[in-house]
Amino acid sequence: MREVILVRHAEAMQAAADGSDRERPLSVRGESEATAAGRWLLARGAHPAHVLCSPARRAQMTVERVLATLGPLRPHYEPAIYDATPGELLVLLDALPDAAQAMLVGHNPGLERLVALLVSGRSVDYRGMPPAAIAWIRLDGALEPGAGRLHAFWSP
Repeated sequence: MREVILVRHAEAMQAAADGSDRERPLSVRGESEATAAGRWLLARGAHPAHVLCSPARRAQMTVERVLATLGPLRPHYEPAIYDATPGELLVLLDALPDAAQAMLVGHNPGLERLVALLVSGRSVDYRGMPPAAIAWIRLDGALEPGAGRLHAFWSP
């Protein structure tokens, strides 16, 4: 893999109807953010071969809107993404078949710490990823701590 695109889910409602965190849907603003994220990726030529996504409703809704813009890709919903550490996310990405580019849609603090781990080699150096933010990382060699360069960053 030469590039990893990390997408944080867009803005979600404060509570789901059933009160569960996993079932919180996107807000109206979040729906717009997710569509804008897809347009930003399309304009920059994103073509992920693999898409991993948290099964949380807000992440599913985000990836649906992003992929509606990018084209006919099918995400793989991976339960382990929901509360994953940066190391666990790295293992999930590393298990993907070889491809030029992969995308992962998930949650903080795991995503923002994964960005720091890939770029600086330390997961404590994170700066934050607001809802719908995208960190596009190019890898220098293997998918491992410190092997990445931040190619682009976007947030609504």
